[in-house]
Amino acid sequence: MSDEVMRKNRQDLWTGDYYNEGMGRSDIFDKLKEECGVFGVFGHSDAPSLSYYGLHALQHRGEESAGICVTDGKSFSYHRGMGLVKEVFDRDKLASLVGDRSIGHVRYSTSGDSGLANAQPLVFKYRDGDLAVATNGNIVNAPKIRRELEQSGSIFQTTSDTEVIAHLIARSPKDFVEAAKDALRQLVGGFAFLLLTNDKLLVASDPNGLRPLTMGRLGDAYLFSSETCAFEVVGAETIRDIRPGELLVLDENGLREDRFADPGRKALCAMEYIYFSRPDSDLNGSNQHSARKRMGQVMAQESFVDADVVTGVPDSSISAAIGYAEQTGIPYELGLIKNKYTGRTFIQPSQELRERGVKMKLSAVRRVVEGKRVVMIDDSIVRGTTSRRIVNLLREAGAAEVHVRITSPPFKNPCFYGIDTPDRGELIASAKSVEEIRREINADSLQFLTPEGLIRAVAGDNQDDYKGGLCMACFDNDYPTRTDFDGEEKFGCTC
Repeated sequence: MSDEVMRKNRQDLWTGDYYNEGMGRSDIFDKLKEECGVFGVFGHSDAPSLSYYGLHALQHRGEESAGICVTDGKSFSYHRGMGLVKEVFDRDKLASLVGDRSIGHVRYSTSGDSGLANAQPLVFKYRDGDLAVATNGNIVNAPKIRRELEQSGSIFQTTSDTEVIAHLIARSPKDFVEAAKDALRQLVGGFAFLLLTNDKLLVASDPNGLRPLTMGRLGDAYLFSSETCAFEVVGAETIRDIRPGELLVLDENGLREDRFADPGRKALCAMEYIYFSRPDSDLNGSNQHSARKRMGQVMAQESFVDADVVTGVPDSSISAAIGYAEQTGIPYELGLIKNKYTGRTFIQPSQELRERGVKMKLSAVRRVVEGKRVVMIDDSIVRGTTSRRIVNLLREAGAAEVHVRITSPPFKNPCFYGIDTPDRGELIASAKSVEEIRREINADSLQFLTPEGLIRAVAGDNQDDYKGGLCMACFDNDYPTRTDFDGEEKFGCTC
């Protein structure tokens, strides 16, 4: 590659006055962002600390704000703040939270303003006392419901669509559980809800099970989490996933299994398997690390290329890279290293540092890739800028060839169920062919995992459910719910 092309590629990394301006995140790479994470405890004297450690394990699902609400059966105590869990809570703040029941939340602001007012759990006063709500996902028809509520007199305190369910419950003449059922039936989208009052905890999953939610036990206490990795951290035992359309009611009488809707088509978000969930989490009884290794193995079967080393883009693609290497016999090497300590910076670098800025968070290991034919495994391509940056890093480090293998199908469509996706026009695969994308990212070859390969890797021989029980709308435009509400629908994240 000529010096002029290399210089132009480095300049393309910058989109404004400061690094990555306009990309919507401080991260230098345009990776998709998860929606949020929730964690709940019912019946444990150390509920606040358990929630703290649970949220810490779910930090990857949301780094913008964190909050915990606790009740002792008589009153609420809660704290929320902007930043990471360890920045929001200290010993004194945790000590101020008193009770044996709690819900917690970590958030990305893919929809709704970035501010403390929208940090969850959202806490309300209504006719029957206190109510706190934490959710993960997106309510597609929330703008329509919100407009109707405002026209009938409701006054919203936040720009978060999570507030919609609180208004629906408060306006109902029925008791809390029945009011919650009626409210949940009006919502369309993908969501996992934790609703806490002074005497009850309600746990709900949308009728398609789009967003993950799992139940665990610690002694006599029940725990709930977006991922099972949080149970491992606090020493809890995983019991089962919350079923689509299910509503669990926990109160002084224990746990009661109920439902607010019949289960629809099972459609757990495929990106949970591909990218979002931690590799030590289990979904539908399947370990994520093992599932991603199988994706790499199927990728190798579908699109083998002769090479000298296989490397994965850290951290989410390491498992798939190991699987690809095992299947092909090509050695797996740490060709790319992620700097975990860069953090978020507001310093505006000089032009010289801007051109080097891509290496702030990721570096190629020259001694590993120099003169080698490299297979680079990554989980997805969104705008294409991330892949181009990494390919060029490898080339600058002396790689003779860079062959890119993506362990998901081409990402062509926006998500309506909680993932932070750009408009369809910004998704490179929606307008370009695989060959055009290959040229755009400067790779010697490019292949994506087929939809059939993804289903085979995740579901294995148990493919009784439609598409292996996965939502793959971002790849094939087959949405499991209604998405059009006369222009009043939304995508992104309701959190």
